[in-house]
Amino acid sequence: MAHILRTRFKKEIVAEFLSPARLGKKRNAIILCGGMPGIPSKSELMQFLSKKGFWVFNPRYRGTWESGGTFLKYSPEKDVCDVIDALPRGFKDLWGGKMYRVRPDNLFIIAGSFGGPAGILISRDPRVKKVVAISPVIDWLAPSKDEPLDWLETFVHDAFGNGYRFGKKEWAKLKTGTFYSPLHHQKEIDGSKLLIFHAQDDGSIRPKEVIAFAKKTKSALRLLKTGGHLNSTFVVQKYWKEIRKFLMEKRQK
Repeated sequence: MAHILRTRFKKEIVAEFLSPARLGKKRNAIILCGGMPGIPSKSELMQFLSKKGFWVFNPRYRGTWESGGTFLKYSPEKDVCDVIDALPRGFKDLWGGKMYRVRPDNLFIIAGSFGGPAGILISRDPRVKKVVAISPVIDWLAPSKDEPLDWLETFVHDAFGNGYRFGKKEWAKLKTGTFYSPLHHQKEIDGSKLLIFHAQDDGSIRPKEVIAFAKKTKSALRLLKTGGHLNSTFVVQKYWKEIRKFLMEKRQK
């Protein structure tokens, strides 16, 4: 099993990364956009994707965990954009000091839950070929049975402390309906770049808005009958053949 390395992008964004366990004809890279709140390490998923021949990057959003800055000061897809900017310029393994540069032939995003908007919004960047969004938030104003926004704000502060560093002013941005919102930007989304997985019994993010968004943007939607709030590692491993086919096939415009 390969040792997961660490780097820092734009002086603030700490990220774990792995190089491909085997080299292919093309350099393929995946950036993981994780959920919130939760422990950010995705070792099992990173190892799995590395063995499939991908560079894998797992950044911490600004203001969370090891990264500097304030959470939600900026829309989190900006953090992903900054990582994309930095890959070809070079980044250093903080343990051994080795420098790397990655100029991907194909760049993909796998985004789950809170990270779903980051993946969907960054799909507008022409450098991103495809995005897989798993149980993504589409509309922050849509009711959530298990995780209403006001409750979630208190829970994150109480249960995770300085793991997420933000104030009421930053959290209130999510309640505007325009900040970090796929729904607000849905006219700008090219659905041919997007594959969504969602479960009909998801209590954290109800399927109604996800189904409507997929239909409006003409995105591919894999709607599962059960599964609750889907786990990205589970979904990627279980549906890898389907996901890989989607990532590698040419887009149908």
